[in-house]
Amino acid sequence: MFWIAVFFFVSGLCSILYELVWLRLAMADFGVTTALVSIVLSVFMAGLGAGSWIAGWATRRYGERIRFPSLRLYGLVELAIGFSALAVPVELKWGSQLLEHLAGQVSMSSGTFYLLSGPWLALTLIPWCAGMGATIPIAMFAIRRTWTGKSERSFSFLYLANVIGAVLGAVITPALVELYGFYGTLRKGAVLNLLIFLAALALSFTLKKKVSTDAGGAAVAARIARSTAHGSALLLLFTTGLATMGMEVVWIRLYTYFIDPIVYSFALILASYLAATFLGSTIYRFCSRHGPIEQESALLWVSLALLGIFGLYTADSGHDLDANLRVVLGVAPFSCMIGFLTPMLVDRWSGGDPDRAGRAYAVNILGCILGPLLAGFVLLPVFGERRSMLLLVLPWFAMGIVGARRWKFAWQSAAAALLLIATGTVFHRSKDYEYAYRGGVTLRDATATSIATGEGLDKLLLVNGVGMTALTPITKMMAHLTLAHLQEFPKNTLVICFGMGTTFRSAMSWGIPVTVVELAPGVPKLFTYFHPDGGPLLRSPRAHLVIDDGRRFLDRSVEKFDAMVIDPPPPLEAAGSSLLYSLNFYLLAKQHLTKQGILQQWLYEGDDVDRAAITRALLEAFPYVKVYQSAWCPEGYHFLASQSPIPDWTSQQMVARMPQAAIRDLMEWGPERTPKDEFDTVLMRQVPPDKMIELAPNTPALQDDRPINEYNRLRTWFPEWMNARAAAEPTQARVQ
Repeated sequence: MFWIAVFFFVSGLCSILYELVWLRLAMADFGVTTALVSIVLSVFMAGLGAGSWIAGWATRRYGERIRFPSLRLYGLVELAIGFSALAVPVELKWGSQLLEHLAGQVSMSSGTFYLLSGPWLALTLIPWCAGMGATIPIAMFAIRRTWTGKSERSFSFLYLANVIGAVLGAVITPALVELYGFYGTLRKGAVLNLLIFLAALALSFTLKKKVSTDAGGAAVAARIARSTAHGSALLLLFTTGLATMGMEVVWIRLYTYFIDPIVYSFALILASYLAATFLGSTIYRFCSRHGPIEQESALLWVSLALLGIFGLYTADSGHDLDANLRVVLGVAPFSCMIGFLTPMLVDRWSGGDPDRAGRAYAVNILGCILGPLLAGFVLLPVFGERRSMLLLVLPWFAMGIVGARRWKFAWQSAAAALLLIATGTVFHRSKDYEYAYRGGVTLRDATATSIATGEGLDKLLLVNGVGMTALTPITKMMAHLTLAHLQEFPKNTLVICFGMGTTFRSAMSWGIPVTVVELAPGVPKLFTYFHPDGGPLLRSPRAHLVIDDGRRFLDRSVEKFDAMVIDPPPPLEAAGSSLLYSLNFYLLAKQHLTKQGILQQWLYEGDDVDRAAITRALLEAFPYVKVYQSAWCPEGYHFLASQSPIPDWTSQQMVARMPQAAIRDLMEWGPERTPKDEFDTVLMRQVPPDKMIELAPNTPALQDDRPINEYNRLRTWFPEWMNARAAAEPTQARVQ
């Protein structure tokens, strides 16, 4: 039994590692959109549920025919899971290349792209994820045949080991990616699955003489007969799965304001959830060691609801709490209770039978599939974070009240009063980040909560509580500096990331067609808040607004542009941001530039390693690169890249090439007195690209497999060790 626990600990680590890496690889190949992320996670969970259900059914129907140790069957499943680590990236790349080929024949709409990518993702992931879901019923079957007396609580035993492994996986995966990249991390996971297979195979030989056909069958049948009285367990399992995963989506929206949308913030939420789930499962195992827990009290459901809504209190911006502590206090108590309930309900309903456990776990996973979809596409867009949290915990309040009917009247009254006081206090007194900007305009959709606030030139755009941009001449310069550098007058322009719309507005002042791509649907709707003339500009026949991921738009487009202006959302280390800075992206963008076209990349903040990695990526994609430090933001840089030599125009020549409307737009906010001075403040700050690389000469080009800007904790904590390691590696990037 000790070795079974070790197997599931390692298996849990590998499963969460695969989930995180596969999701990111899918985002690189199919786009960073809410719908895409929902598809991947839903497909992953659907595979787990299908595998659990099918494996449970198979052990019931064919278990008696198995004459060899069932641990070998379990080992073979783990071996197949390890193979998936190598196969899935290849399958994802095949799908991406197929869609690129189709898009090369005809321009593809966003909806068509989803119709094609969704089934491919399902075909890719479901078979492998089904193997992960099958491990618990198969291992339960092995335990029932070999350790009969320990089979009644075998699900919770395996679940406990699996969850603690997942906690470690959530913690170490970012470090592994920083050290080895996504592909290298997957290979490490594959090795671990191979070791599980070999160890299970070896263990099966030591147990060979102890195996019988089904020694515990009669005892299990008796327990199943008792468990039929708990028919509500399946409904409760579905509800807990739905509420838990729905809450996870809400937690991300609630706490992004405090912890920023970076990889380590999401890892903190996931690790807090999994660690607390492990603690709850441990408590359940301790409480049930002398026998099954036959009935939960109404107090348990009331507590679950109160702990769920407690997250609103910890997300109150009025409290002076450490950001990480907010997450732990808001996530852990509720998750601990879920960790107690889930194995308890499965143990109770299954009675140790692999078939019933597989079905119960599949029902729980079905709730896990629907929870994020309900929260992300219905609750958050319609009700916002606070009301969505309340709606998700309302069923537990109802169950607490119903359960209290069996108590005395005094206890009923006390329970009702507790519910009213706690709910009213937490819900009505807590204030999330939206409260601080209540004087502005707030728009919610499935992608984000977008807020426009401020007056005059002090206006601000926030997305999920994170400041995106302000009214600044920098965003005007992104368009004018690029277009004025072209050898010939531009025929069209592409702007990736709408923001306040300033860059789009400046490009439109050139009188040319402008395509602008924005991920969050609510952001362009705030255009007129920042620019009163925004409405007519968006309605212009020269304007083409696309709601999509910028990289995915290029994947499905056949159009070429004379200029491409890229201004990724801050911060530089935001999760997924490297997909707009990587060598892979620049190679894709180059295909959509005309021969003399220019790509402008805005880079804000970051350290020497980030700047060197991005500079090297541009130099490996384009033969001609210029770098200008921003005059109004010393931490920012304008990169210009092209396949043809970029002219060394003087500021006077650049002004002479501009339409009068563009000159007026350039000078709208100053701060210089003339257009020539406006350009001079930038041109005089040109930086040789080699100087950018010399800041960190051992840094390789940033690419999809090694997102240096996102995964940076080890180099922050151990700079000397990471520098020595980088020096030992070749700097020439290899595109995966």
